[in-house]
Amino acid sequence: MSEKTALWTKDFVILALSNFMLFVAFQMLLPTLPVYVTDMGGDQLAVGLVISLFTVSALLVRPFTGKALDTIGRKPVLLIGLAIFLLAVAGYYWMVSVALVLAIRFLHGIGWGIVTTTYGTIVSDIIPRERSGEGMGYFGMFSNLAMAFGPLLGLWVSQNWGYGWLFAISAGLTALAMILSRLVKIKPIVAGQKPNGSVLSGLIEKAALFPSLLNLLIGIIYGGIFSFITLFGLEVGIANIGLFFLFNAIALMAVRPLAGRLFDRRGPAWILLPGGFILGGGLLLLSYSTSEWQLIFAAILFGVGVGGVQPSLQAWTIKRVDPSRRGAATGTFFSAFDLGIGGGAMILGAVAKMTSFAAMYRYSLVALGLYLLVYIVYLARQGKKTSVPETISS
Repeated sequence: MSEKTALWTKDFVILALSNFMLFVAFQMLLPTLPVYVTDMGGDQLAVGLVISLFTVSALLVRPFTGKALDTIGRKPVLLIGLAIFLLAVAGYYWMVSVALVLAIRFLHGIGWGIVTTTYGTIVSDIIPRERSGEGMGYFGMFSNLAMAFGPLLGLWVSQNWGYGWLFAISAGLTALAMILSRLVKIKPIVAGQKPNGSVLSGLIEKAALFPSLLNLLIGIIYGGIFSFITLFGLEVGIANIGLFFLFNAIALMAVRPLAGRLFDRRGPAWILLPGGFILGGGLLLLSYSTSEWQLIFAAILFGVGVGGVQPSLQAWTIKRVDPSRRGAATGTFFSAFDLGIGGGAMILGAVAKMTSFAAMYRYSLVALGLYLLVYIVYLARQGKKTSVPETISS
């Protein structure tokens, strides 16, 4: 393969490793911070705020991050975000009250919103355009590996070594991510490429809105599953609910590169439609699961569906925009997903209160139905048939 189309370049590998370190640092705290807050005397409301404050602050900062990436530059924004993230992680241990923990959690979300938007933008600059689907698939695979490994590491460290070591190791991994990120060669923004126009147009990329809408609908489903999966396990009597996270991550890692190659060769429709139906099958099976084997099979189907759909949506988003607007496009894309997760958790939580967690998952199929309907209508308006590859640059 020629150097022009090489994917596994030095910069790509270093950036992927840096992203992996950051995601492990984040995933270590995902199952442990609620317990930390509880041990400090926090109630269920405080535990809920740990999740919602983080999501809100990340959502708020992403559009501004996208604009900064397209004006200030990639590397300065990334280093600022990593510094905020590092400060927040290290600061958890020194917070002496639940209120202070929640305050620094808000700061943590700001750092997370900045760095994830920036990583997504930088990798889109590095990946060859003709291999964008494959590249996004492999890059996301590192994040999925962290999803499988990080929570287990965090729980083991907190239970055996204590919270001090938990926060120290998480901060150390963030510092390593920062060191690695400095080794990545990033092309500076050419002055003539900086976006002009209104403040709103600088924050939101119009060309990214349609894939972002689809991503929002996927986020609603995602938020419902991962916010309530533990409570669902208690409801139906599945003790080892962690198997869902493990096999979901394995399926995500396995399908991403394959789906990426198919996206590059045939276009979005070949992934977004079948991926949506597979995701729906996993969601439906999950709602009826009463045993670990059913849970595992549901996790695999859900992982295959999401693992195909989301990186394809991201790659499609990048292909639809000018390179000078990739920051704003990435910010728009991830903001939609954050909004879907937060909104989905709230709406579906209310549904679960009126029905059950199993019924809630079946009701969330409405979001999936909207996803499929909206995309099929889009294809029809483009004059395409779902059996014919969609033009990738559309």
